[in-house]
Amino acid sequence: MKPRSLRLLVFTFTVATPGSSAELERGEMFGYLLFDGLNLKQGTQGELFGYGYLPLPLTDPKSTTAGRNVPTGNQCWTLFLNTANFKGPAAFFTPYFWSRALLENPQWAGKLLDSAPSDPNKAIQMETQHIPAVFSTAKDGTPMARMASTSFPVTPAGHSALLHRHTAYTRAALWDDVERWFAGGPPADGLIKTAASTTQRFKASGGSSWSFFPPDVPREQAASLAWNSFATSITPDPLTLGFRWNEALVRKRGSLVTLPEFFRLGKEGDEPRWLVAAARDVPEELGLTRYRFKTPEEEPQEPRVTPDDPAGCWKKPGPAAGPFQAHLGDGSVLTYFWYRFADQPAMLNADLTPDEREIVQKRVEKLHRAWTKDRNYLAPPDAGALASLDPALILTPPRGLEVGYVPIATRQAKP
Repeated sequence: MKPRSLRLLVFTFTVATPGSSAELERGEMFGYLLFDGLNLKQGTQGELFGYGYLPLPLTDPKSTTAGRNVPTGNQCWTLFLNTANFKGPAAFFTPYFWSRALLENPQWAGKLLDSAPSDPNKAIQMETQHIPAVFSTAKDGTPMARMASTSFPVTPAGHSALLHRHTAYTRAALWDDVERWFAGGPPADGLIKTAASTTQRFKASGGSSWSFFPPDVPREQAASLAWNSFATSITPDPLTLGFRWNEALVRKRGSLVTLPEFFRLGKEGDEPRWLVAAARDVPEELGLTRYRFKTPEEEPQEPRVTPDDPAGCWKKPGPAAGPFQAHLGDGSVLTYFWYRFADQPAMLNADLTPDEREIVQKRVEKLHRAWTKDRNYLAPPDAGALASLDPALILTPPRGLEVGYVPIATRQAKP
């Protein structure tokens, strides 16, 4: 019998990342990090990737938005990274990213992230999206399934660390010092004050809502995996949430554990549940043990390019230097140019006048001179090593463009 194929839809797990990650490509860049989805260095396996969003007053508040009588605040939500080879601010959302919604909904004024604080009480989640699975039915009518091989990195102590130092910040953590600096006060060192923050202390709780969706079962009737049979939530220290694995049901090889692959539909109490099954207990005639998951073949992707209109914002006033190329670890090639910060396309489309853009330019030049990529901004981890970004994404600016200029990718393609 040939097994039926469908995807295993993985919903949220009860741990997550703080802050928003939507549409980073619409933000501005400073520092010398070339953005390409933040590729990690090839071979990364289980190291910690530190990041956080904090607002900075890089712009000034505005009483109007795109010519309309609605205000725009000056919170520039800035992505700070904490990796082994790049630390500090990397990109930000201009306030207009949020306040442009006021043009159709002026009643939202003061309630969006251009001026309102973020909510620190968001659910903690890990989203893994889809994992392939195949299904079949034994002669006795028992539904059975096989999940594609799925692995988690483990520490030398044998557990997986999922989240470390989940922290919420007040304005005193960074904003106040930067605001005084931009107003003529002493330079802010950029160190995010732990005394003006709260770091969550975890309890060993949480689980998973991973569920199988066979082709003939409505989504709302899908049964979840018996996750707790092979994974136990733990807190190896008060600031870390992780899993300890049932070594009788998972496979451990080096610094990875591979989750169970075979399941049968049964019950936990009164609830239907996909229970772990040993490969030897899966009937050979179902074909599940012989099935091989293959990467779907896709049509070759066209290069991803930015608009080439000579009168458009990418060309006028245009870059200060380039083109240059970066060869990434994933095999793709990025073409990029160096733009004066105030003249990059995102700034030209941020509802800022030329004078307002020059104010931002001067502030970013202060940051470029004072804040470097090789010292701490976010607090370092209390345990574990930091991951590295793809070294090809970290650039050295051309002579004379060290301050006030940023690299902007314009093309990505296979070589």
